Amino acid sequence: MSKGYGSTTVGRSSRRRVLRLAGGGLTMAVLGAGLTGCEDELATGGAGGTPSPRGASPEDGKAPEDGRAPEPLWTRTTSAQTYGDNDELVTVDGVVIASGDPLAALDAATGEERWSLPGGAVPGAPLLLGAGTLYLASGEYDGNVIGYVPGTGEEAWRSHLGKEYRQPRPVAVDAEQVYVIAEILEADHSSHTNVIAALNSSTGKVVWKEQRDLGTQQNGVHAVVQGRYLVYTDFKKNLTVRDTATGRQVWTHKTTKTSYGPFAVHKDLVIVPQGQRLQAFALSDGSEKWSVETERFTSFREPALLEDVLYIADSGRTLWAVEPGTGKKIWQSTALKDTGAHVPRQFVTVGGTLYGATELDEKGGVHAFDAKTGALRWTFNDKTGDYHAWLIATDGKRVFALHGKKLHALPA
Repeated sequence: MSKGYGSTTVGRSSRRRVLRLAGGGLTMAVLGAGLTGCEDELATGGAGGTPSPRGASPEDGKAPEDGRAPEPLWTRTTSAQTYGDNDELVTVDGVVIASGDPLAALDAATGEERWSLPGGAVPGAPLLLGAGTLYLASGEYDGNVIGYVPGTGEEAWRSHLGKEYRQPRPVAVDAEQVYVIAEILEADHSSHTNVIAALNSSTGKVVWKEQRDLGTQQNGVHAVVQGRYLVYTDFKKNLTVRDTATGRQVWTHKTTKTSYGPFAVHKDLVIVPQGQRLQAFALSDGSEKWSVETERFTSFREPALLEDVLYIADSGRTLWAVEPGTGKKIWQSTALKDTGAHVPRQFVTVGGTLYGATELDEKGGVHAFDAKTGALRWTFNDKTGDYHAWLIATDGKRVFALHGKKLHALPA
């Protein structure tokens, strides 16, 4: 989790994206810009470049004395097509990959292209990592789910759910199975229902498949596997747990409108933000085990479980560190409120530093906090003003920050 893999999402024509596009006065088209594989204006100080050098990069994630962010180790223009979800930027096996067309893997140390895949990732589908494999919905829209070796881009696995289903998309993976959701086709090729299924990650054969309730959607699903349980949320405000061996629904709860984003799973608990409350439910039966409340008229954002600490911000610009097993507060920080900085919605940790990526760009970007106190050390922003949300991932040596089509490698 500390490497930014997090929970997964599929089909994100979300309100977040619509509002972001509307606010920027933009009409979105799915475009495939080739990855340049060379330094761009940001890295070389050309038009729209970064500010003048700010001194040497800090050690161990600590800010320079003036509190400013470190300079990127490298910056590249990518083919990224992102909607602001955590699983659209991943790093594994010495490469960093951003969802796009073509799908390109860059060397984590240098930023040079290692491999690219024409057709790329399906817009809105996750880059799903598991058991040394990168799982993708087929960019050919032919009903296949394909596994690739992340370091080389070579195909390692392929499965097809069946011709009666349309475009299965992987949502979660464990050591034995890949879990997908697909639309069920009617005779006239329309679809009103969808199916969730498990595919064997060795043979590609269907292990089980279960039709979901009428009114549920293929889009907006976040999923995590924990032991024998497959846990997921969707845009219809459902929190559902299924048995991974059989697909049987163990329980389901209705949630609030704020819980369509990522959630956290810790041992036998699923932890979900629900407006003013952060609630933990038992995976076995859905019973509430603990809850925490933030201030009135504020809402919790997306949580992240990193090195056995749950980090979460609220809309009142307070950053929390919580014990995931009990809900006990470790610390609260008002550093964001004190500086007027935007609230992060995605987190990774490296050493003693907690990094948070914001959705909005003004007074946002990538924040670096002291992981023990929540003190704000510095904020990195590329000054492009791009309307896309920031995304981050880490390989333990670097923090990769994606903003629109600009990918920066920051020293960690």
